[in-house]
Amino acid sequence: MNNTWLPTTKKEVEARGWDYIDVILFSGDAYVDHPSFGAAVIGRTLEAEGLRVAIVPQPDWRGDYRDFKKLGEPRLFFGISPGAMDSMINHYTANKRLRSDDAYTPDRRAGMRPDYPSIVYAKILRELFPDTPILLGGIEASLRRLTHYDYWQDKLRPGILADSPADLLIYGMGELPLKELIHRLKEGEPFNQMKDIRQTAFITKEKIDAKEDDIHLYTHEECLSDKLKQAKNFRHIEEESNKYRASRILQKVGKHTIVVNPPFPPMTEEQIDASFDLPYTRLPHPKYKGKTISAFDMIKFSVNLHRGCFGGCAFCTISAHQGKFIASRSKESVLKEVKQVIQMPDFKGYLSDLGGPSANMYRMKGKDERICAKCKKPSCISPVICPNLNADHTPLLDIYREVDRLPGIKKSFIGSGVRYDLLLHEYKDEQTKKAARTYTEELIAHHVSGRLKVAPEHTSDEVLTQMRKPSFKQFGQFKRIFDDVNRRQGLNQQLIPYFISSHPGCKEEDMADLAIQTKQLNFQLEQIQDFTPTPMTLATEIYYTGYHPYTLEKIYTARTKEEKLAQRQFFFWYQPEYRQRIQQSLRRIGRKDLIDRLFENSNRRKR
Repeated sequence: MNNTWLPTTKKEVEARGWDYIDVILFSGDAYVDHPSFGAAVIGRTLEAEGLRVAIVPQPDWRGDYRDFKKLGEPRLFFGISPGAMDSMINHYTANKRLRSDDAYTPDRRAGMRPDYPSIVYAKILRELFPDTPILLGGIEASLRRLTHYDYWQDKLRPGILADSPADLLIYGMGELPLKELIHRLKEGEPFNQMKDIRQTAFITKEKIDAKEDDIHLYTHEECLSDKLKQAKNFRHIEEESNKYRASRILQKVGKHTIVVNPPFPPMTEEQIDASFDLPYTRLPHPKYKGKTISAFDMIKFSVNLHRGCFGGCAFCTISAHQGKFIASRSKESVLKEVKQVIQMPDFKGYLSDLGGPSANMYRMKGKDERICAKCKKPSCISPVICPNLNADHTPLLDIYREVDRLPGIKKSFIGSGVRYDLLLHEYKDEQTKKAARTYTEELIAHHVSGRLKVAPEHTSDEVLTQMRKPSFKQFGQFKRIFDDVNRRQGLNQQLIPYFISSHPGCKEEDMADLAIQTKQLNFQLEQIQDFTPTPMTLATEIYYTGYHPYTLEKIYTARTKEEKLAQRQFFFWYQPEYRQRIQQSLRRIGRKDLIDRLFENSNRRKR
């Protein structure tokens, strides 16, 4: 493994004998030189292009700005990578309470990054270095590239380039647009003239030369005065995020126009391998010696197999950032990284995860990609699994088996969430059907670290339809298989389901149904959360506008603190202190019948 980190201080720069730096990256996270951390990926990508790159992790933005000045001015540009999580989700709970810790900071110390680092860092850099280009990237830029609802300020915000003085924004996974940018800079093209690179956005006062297939959204000001227009805008944004051949999107903000160029096609195997095969140390920078970085500890002995997710869940931000098309690594690239993990001094033989955004989508894509090229659906598996989807689990089984054969591997676990709807589907192709059954059996028998995470999210079919999730009946079906395999294998493993309250379309009686159905399955729930509206998701647009962007129907959503608590309490039906409150709630909404079902005693249940 490589043992040289990118420099973070003037002393480290001088140790390399550099008299200039090409690009300086400012990161909201601690510097962990690992392919799961965006700043490291961007830094290594730039380095592979022959550039001199330095990283300033978690600069102090409150004092005299010395962290922003210490490395001086780069030859090409500043890059801002605000963090692996959106800063506001990182900082605040679903109830808008300030969190007391930060998993991406040494020893979980809170307060090491501002709210909206893409805005704060860029303003400081523009003040200090008025003529140096600034490039935004990361999840914050992706989710906020156009007019979006900000839950924490409870208002509609314009695309982030209206607030941040950056020159260019890269959305999604940044390697391909970044490489093109660097190539063109090397050719002598000025930074401020690059207005047509795919997967970038910029803001301008100048008139834009129209293209035939341009999509002109309602202006930011129109959306402020009409929520229905915001809902209509979102449909275009989501569809263009998930198309093979997307259109350019334009939106006016005051006298300016934000232009979002279409994304690159999904990365090829060769391209994604090139990114994962860069010379990462796979470790935190030595400056953090003696400190723990929880986000790193969680993925330290894990390996990511692919990017993208075609689930299209209404509350999930993955499609806005990674898209629905799966970009898979080669088996050789995966095995190479596993061998690097085996060499780590504290590795004990147990891989914590061989996964991805969804554990079991590796190598999956359309059988006939010409059909995919015409498709603009945000999900390939909701409301039904697309007949053109090749959902063969054979390549994934092959990787699991190859990894488990490596000397030094005792067990490989699957820590990422598994899509059981892909396992239970009755495929017409016998090979695909057989592979799904074999995968299910092998997963449960050999790859569960005591607990297997799955995400039914709810029990009500109406709510699940809004979520773009399968019927809860499938969870019951999967649980029976899980219990059966455990019994046959002599195992005592747990199935851990995740659930959400207060999602758009969810009412109190739906939560009562959730309590009843999970009680019947002998669950006392622990993996639960209130719906948190995050920018650029379908559920957030429904939450803010009150309309479903695709049907334009009005959808009820719990919005007040009282409405949310009234739903959340049903998770805890088994705790005596909640029983009376739940009964009062059900009487209030005229559903005494649900009280009897939820709190019936064991004698009545036997009858």
